[in-house]
Amino acid sequence: MADVTERMLALLSTLQTGRPFSGAELARRLDVSPRTLRRDVDRLRGYGYPVETRPGPGGHYRLAAGRTMPPLVLDDDEVVAALLALASLAAVGPATEGGIDDAATRAYGKVDQFLPARLRPRAASIRAGLETSPQHAPHVTAELLGTVAEAIAHREILTFAYTDARGRCTDRRVEPYRQVHHLLRWYLLGWDVERADWRVFRLDRLTGPLRTGEHFAPRPLPAESATEYLRQGLGRGRERVEILVEAPAADVTDALRFQDAEIHATGADRTRVTLSLDSWQWLLLHLAFLDADFHIAAGPRFEQACHTFAGRLLRATGACGSASAAGRGTGEESTGQG
Repeated sequence: MADVTERMLALLSTLQTGRPFSGAELARRLDVSPRTLRRDVDRLRGYGYPVETRPGPGGHYRLAAGRTMPPLVLDDDEVVAALLALASLAAVGPATEGGIDDAATRAYGKVDQFLPARLRPRAASIRAGLETSPQHAPHVTAELLGTVAEAIAHREILTFAYTDARGRCTDRRVEPYRQVHHLLRWYLLGWDVERADWRVFRLDRLTGPLRTGEHFAPRPLPAESATEYLRQGLGRGRERVEILVEAPAADVTDALRFQDAEIHATGADRTRVTLSLDSWQWLLLHLAFLDADFHIAAGPRFEQACHTFAGRLLRATGACGSASAAGRGTGEESTGQG
């Protein structure tokens, strides 16, 4: 499908020059057969592009002049993906005027008018039959995301005021490198000029961003990716825990869907999970919902806490007493037989 899309875009780009092209010339430019060219022209017409054809000697293809053409070239699956993406983003709130969720909501209601005529009924059907539950996340504006993105693209130093987790506000001067969307939060990874070090900033705590027009030479990223650097920072000071769960990866993923976990299937019904935690209580709660056997590999402090809680559960349900009584009964019976 990627080859078809690339071919279609190349064909559209060629025809948008405005001049007529013979079938042989187009086929040669696109390196396709005449039959494939005809199919691609039919696809363009299906998307709403007015491709005129003149058959016979001196025949050609060209886009009709003075006609409004749809700006999007999307196939059926891409329309569904685009609408679902907008719906998901619109559900991240609370909804605030100027927020990225508000922009997504407006775009969600407009996108079908830019689609080819044959795809508009499907878009309308999706919108009419879809609901998304709200997901609460910090407010970030589309304007802020756009400003930071432009600074990254043009390698411009960015200045802004930043409020940290303790409520302290400082002025920052940063070489912006990447924006990262992670677990419903937006982050900026950049080189803090004053502190001469890499820093990660929550975009919802950033105000008054200003592109300075001062350019910087790119530095090598401090990790394989900005996302990896962010995850390393979020996991700093936490306990690294590995769990082998006797359950399918899909079930484990669903139970841990809101957590930053590495999940790998090691078999049809066995899954290895790696995560960084600051609370053993949180882990046990989610494992309980899985209703599956598991093995935990962690530091001694974490494992001891789990052992202690397991003992409390046994005592709370009387299981320890029952087990002890059963053991004593078996021993007495054996002695009697001896």
